[in-house]
Amino acid sequence: MSGAPKRCVTLKLATSLDGRIALSDGTSKWITGEKSREQVHRLRADHDVVLTGIGTVLADDPELTARLPGYDGGQPGRVIVDTRLRTPESARILDNGGPVLIMCGGDVPAHSRAALEARGATVETLNRFDGPSLSLKAVIERVRALGGERIMIEAGGKLAASAIRNDLVDRIEWFRAPILLGGDGLPVVSVLGLERMDEAPIFTRVSVGESGEDLHEVYERKAG
Repeated sequence: MSGAPKRCVTLKLATSLDGRIALSDGTSKWITGEKSREQVHRLRADHDVVLTGIGTVLADDPELTARLPGYDGGQPGRVIVDTRLRTPESARILDNGGPVLIMCGGDVPAHSRAALEARGATVETLNRFDGPSLSLKAVIERVRALGGERIMIEAGGKLAASAIRNDLVDRIEWFRAPILLGGDGLPVVSVLGLERMDEAPIFTRVSVGESGEDLHEVYERKAG
C-alpha cells in the first residue's frame, strides 16, 4: 500500500512527459504502463473513497475499484460529481465494488434519479456551486461527514484544477509515461486563473522512482 495519511486528499495523475492526459480527440488508453496501473489499484485500496467527475465517467466508463491478484480487502466508496445528473444507468461504476454516491444539483430529472437509485447508487442534492458546477469543497466536506477521511481524486483536468484552485489537495501521486503528446493534447490540469507567479500552488517532491517504464513521483503540499 502507499501509506497514505489517515486524513488526506490525494490527486492521482497519469500523464505523458509533457503533462497531457489524452490526445485532442480524448483518446487516453493507455498512456501509462501496466506497472503504473497496478500501483493505481493499490492506491485505491489504500483510500476510503475514489472521487471522479461526470466527464471521466462519460469518456472512460471506469470502475474505479481495486483489482489486484489475490486482493480480498474492501473496496473504496466511489463518488461522482455530476451537477446535471448525466451518469448513465449502464455505467460500469455501478456494477461492482463499494457504494456509489452521486452528488448533483437541485434541478435534475426525476426519472434519472430514480433509475440510478434503482441501480443501487445514492443520489444526493447539493446546493453549493463554484460557477456552473458543484462546489468541490462542499462535496469533500460531505464525503468527510459520511466518514471518508482518505479521498483520492481520479478525474480530468477541470476537476483537478478545481481541487488545486480551492487548496484541497494534500498529496499528488503522479505517473509519467515516456511519451510526448504535444500542445494539442489535453492538459492534466485545466485553468487555474493565476495572475501572478507567487499565486502558484507549491508542492514538495517527497519521492521519485521507476514504475516499469514510467516515473512515479509523490508530492506533498508545501506548508504556508
